Amino acid sequence: MIRVCFAGVTGWTAPPIVAAIDAADDLELVSGVSRSAAGRRLSEVTASGGAGPVHATVAEALASSGADVLVDYTSAAAVREHVETAVRAGVHVVVGSSGLTAGDYAELDRLAREHGVGVIASGNFSVVAAVLQRAATLAARHVGSWEVLDYAAATKPDVPSGTARELAETLGQVRTPGSGVALPDLLGPAEARGADVAGTRVHSVRLPGFVLATEVVFAAGGERLTMRHDTGESPAPYVDGTLLAVRRVAEVPGVRRGLDRLLFDDPAPDA
Repeated sequence: MIRVCFAGVTGWTAPPIVAAIDAADDLELVSGVSRSAAGRRLSEVTASGGAGPVHATVAEALASSGADVLVDYTSAAAVREHVETAVRAGVHVVVGSSGLTAGDYAELDRLAREHGVGVIASGNFSVVAAVLQRAATLAARHVGSWEVLDYAAATKPDVPSGTARELAETLGQVRTPGSGVALPDLLGPAEARGADVAGTRVHSVRLPGFVLATEVVFAAGGERLTMRHDTGESPAPYVDGTLLAVRRVAEVPGVRRGLDRLLFDDPAPDA
């Protein structure tokens, strides 16, 4: 039995994942983390049948519940501290929160290896989003120019989204995309060309009506290829990928990024 602590247990993503953990024969939700619900039982604040407590902090939850895996769906402001706390406690981590940079992951990988702990992080635990990332990685081997568009709700504070950042950094491992006019030669504000994430120009759109959408446009002379993934208003797409990560996170010490690393037997293409 894999014992799970869920950070962000009262958040938008939690209900279908909590229900799936309850329904699984090999998983048990033993504790949750939520400042607003601290001191109450899981059964009071979620639809879970679990009798475990909800704590105010990850440190308190892990110290009292004997969890094997921490699932983090919190915020960009809190996620790094949560991962570090879990790793130092010898608890494996599944990271569904956005906001961590490539530098953050490099440091967390070193820490996780030191403690023999596994971390699986994905900007998006949707299986369909993982398929897009793998398809885009294959395309980058053959098409040398691309840009990423990142759409999310107006209230999302972190830019780009974890999904778009992960995609750009993964594509950057294949090659650096070609560009037309160099930034110093532009006529107008260079910011209009988007942010540079691992060599890829990323444009973050934040407007009402979006939940999350990620689009990558590849281009060659006289032709374009557009790949796009849209999520609706339900967190249901994240359930299967999250549970797969929970079951496999202990296999390898260190950080593994991207759900596609678990879905495909062959390694991701590189340069």
